[in-house]
Amino acid sequence: MKSTATADERFMSEALKLAEKGIGRTSPNPMVGAVVVKGGKIIGRGYHRKAGVAHAEIEALAAAGRSARGATLYVNLEPCAHFGKTPPCVEAIINAGIKRVVCSAIDPNPQVQGRGIARLKQFGISVSVGVKKAEARVLNEAFFVFHEKKRPFVALKFAMSLDGKLAARTGDSKWITGEKARSFARDLRGNYQAILVGVNTVIRDNPHLGARKRGMKDPLRIILDSHLRIPLRARVLRDANVIIAATSRAPRAKIQKLEKRGIRVLVFKGIRVSIPKLLAELRKREIISVFVEGGGEVLGSFIDAKIADKAYVFCAPLLVGGAGAHSVGGKGVEKIAQALRFKTMSVKSLGGDVLFIISGMAT
Repeated sequence: MKSTATADERFMSEALKLAEKGIGRTSPNPMVGAVVVKGGKIIGRGYHRKAGVAHAEIEALAAAGRSARGATLYVNLEPCAHFGKTPPCVEAIINAGIKRVVCSAIDPNPQVQGRGIARLKQFGISVSVGVKKAEARVLNEAFFVFHEKKRPFVALKFAMSLDGKLAARTGDSKWITGEKARSFARDLRGNYQAILVGVNTVIRDNPHLGARKRGMKDPLRIILDSHLRIPLRARVLRDANVIIAATSRAPRAKIQKLEKRGIRVLVFKGIRVSIPKLLAELRKREIISVFVEGGGEVLGSFIDAKIADKAYVFCAPLLVGGAGAHSVGGKGVEKIAQALRFKTMSVKSLGGDVLFIISGMAT
């Protein structure tokens, strides 16, 4: 007979698989999956499909129906205890007659943060916390960082040659990596709530910056453009799902033109847009994750600000050479000991290219 711990891990793994189905659709909410178990069998499944609709617990309880009485509920995050766009899940759990709740982690959102668990215990429901905690945190890494660090989760992405070049001295970068790596990189966009590039990338490449995946909503497009040089016919301005970060040096007439089209222009004091101040503004708008695609100076500005929670570094078997070739910009550090160092790294082969995924910035 399997131990309780083993059974708990098995059922929580199912809840985590369900939670993954909401990837790219739940922000600013977390991805959550839930299963109702009775007599060692799953009698109800559910997951949070998108922000504003039923939470995972509600779906799972509805699927289980009256059989949920006396059962165990597995969910990868503490059930909510507050009214948001939907009623609190804890009340539904109590009313369903659930006997035990197993959750992976306490919700870092100050509106919840232990209140859900306390409410369940108040009604005599047994609660276990910590099953598959590490996996649950990785799944919702952006949500945890957003509430713990009080800013959006930041992921950097760039492709480089073996000698660290992002483009040739002429600015040409098509293509450093092969189609398989580029396709993988495009797919990553759908995992994040916003995608950020600098105006030079817009002027040079006129990118689309969409998820381009059926059923996947395009991320918010954020353009760093201190002097508002963006062409009004740029593809990134095809609709109003855009924020442009400019400075007080931007021409007022152009700001007005963009705002008439419904495009938001954030104006910051100074010569350049402050990365911490921009992230503070994005936090106010409940943007929990930002995917930074470049170019080199933009990537460097985040590194200089020491704000990077994850990085996707695509490396191609090329040697570009040239002191004038493009690489990650910014001021950089004076000593290697000051460099951003990450705790974990994984490696993935993509055709003839290699992807390094680094995360968990060491403090």
